[in-house]
Amino acid sequence: MKLPKTLKIIFGVILFLTLPTTLFVGVIYFKYHEDLPESVISIEADKMAQNMLNALDYKALEKTSYLEWTYRNSRHYKWERDKHICTVFWKQYKVALNLNDYSKSKTYVHNFSVVGKQQEELIDSALSYFKNDSFWLLAPYTVFDKGTTRRVVSQNDGSKALLVTYTTEGKSSEDSYLWKLDENGKPISFKIWNTLTPIQGLEASWQHWTTTQSGAQLPTLHTILFFNIQLRNIKGTLK
Repeated sequence: MKLPKTLKIIFGVILFLTLPTTLFVGVIYFKYHEDLPESVISIEADKMAQNMLNALDYKALEKTSYLEWTYRNSRHYKWERDKHICTVFWKQYKVALNLNDYSKSKTYVHNFSVVGKQQEELIDSALSYFKNDSFWLLAPYTVFDKGTTRRVVSQNDGSKALLVTYTTEGKSSEDSYLWKLDENGKPISFKIWNTLTPIQGLEASWQHWTTTQSGAQLPTLHTILFFNIQLRNIKGTLK
């Protein structure tokens, strides 16, 4: 049976548009995909993690009561850490996230307060953005968070890397990040294994660090393959 001319054209366009992308993803997959390395939980890993925190002067971040940053020029954050409130701005929306009780968060569209279903949707969006975007800012500081485990992985060049795995209660999946550190223990990059990434083991740089007024050291750039994640307008002040 012959296909109608219109369907032939549609299938041709789809093939033309998707084939290069499929081939590109395939090449990237076979070049960069890695299985999660085998390792065991150890005291040595805890020491590596603590050394990384020391290299970043983590106590300066603990004293930081206010953080502000912009994620990829699309979302802006003003986080009053001592009050557990982070205001998230994107497009025409603003959500003052109450991190102690999400239901008490306040939502706005064009600075007009909204309630009901739209409020719930905006809170969900803001929370999802906050969790993702703050991780790209603060991930090194979370290596001892509840639900984390730490392992040491030997690299091909003889160096050692720190594998941090995050588990969530009630979930079967885990997210893991393999930190490459410099001679002082400061992060250089990490490799990623998580449920959102189709190619496992991709490496993201942690670079162009800046020191805030409070003394907290934070990154301003991550590079993954050919893509950049930029963090701008970073501010941090003391209590």
